[in-house]
Amino acid sequence: MCFHTSHTKKVKKVENRFKVQLIDDGLRETYDTPHFHNNGFEHLNSLIIPQQKTTHLIPATWGIVPPTKKVSEVKEYYKQQLKYGSGLNARSEKLFNYWLYKKSALTKRCIIPVTGFFEPHEYNKKKYPIHIKHKDDAIIGLAGIYTVVENIVTYTILTKNASPLFSEIHNKKLRQPLLLSKDLEKEWLNASLTETDIKLLLNESYNDTELDAYAVSKDLFNSSVDSNKSSILERDTTVNIFF
Repeated sequence: MCFHTSHTKKVKKVENRFKVQLIDDGLRETYDTPHFHNNGFEHLNSLIIPQQKTTHLIPATWGIVPPTKKVSEVKEYYKQQLKYGSGLNARSEKLFNYWLYKKSALTKRCIIPVTGFFEPHEYNKKKYPIHIKHKDDAIIGLAGIYTVVENIVTYTILTKNASPLFSEIHNKKLRQPLLLSKDLEKEWLNASLTETDIKLLLNESYNDTELDAYAVSKDLFNSSVDSNKSSILERDTTVNIFF
């Protein structure tokens, strides 16, 4: 599952890449700050491109929450849902079967821009964090859905069955986030899509040959260590794991 991401590009880079604009320029300094390691369980705000405002980047909290909740109930909801992943991921196969996802799947899809993300790899009964990014350091668009809870937006990253590459990386759960190829990003936000159209998009493959994957420090999994540092993106040369 995808519980850890990184985003190191300035907002302007994201705006140019997706042809969008930050919804409030007063937020620019905040989101220009790089997040080398964004731990989903901290439920920080990220920028997303929402279906309801496809020309803008808006702040949203990672961890989808039912729209029937109040903002004052969000923190408690995350605690209650911790064993289920705190709303950080949603299985794309259940998108139209689970009430929380179904309406959002039709009217509130989104793109989550990242420069990379992390997945666990098990080797000799030990877990190693693997950083996955584009080979040319390009921004990647992940597919997600969102809800509006009073005056805040909450989102989740969609996951799917692992491709051959991700089956090697995430070799226990055999899952991966749903990466959108550039030519499908605009279509993902198309408001006229039917359930059938959306299911077809969910089954589209991403060209894994464009990706680079390598082991990084185990500090990523250590909650007592501040891993939101540029060094967390460096290859761990002591680990002989290659993809």
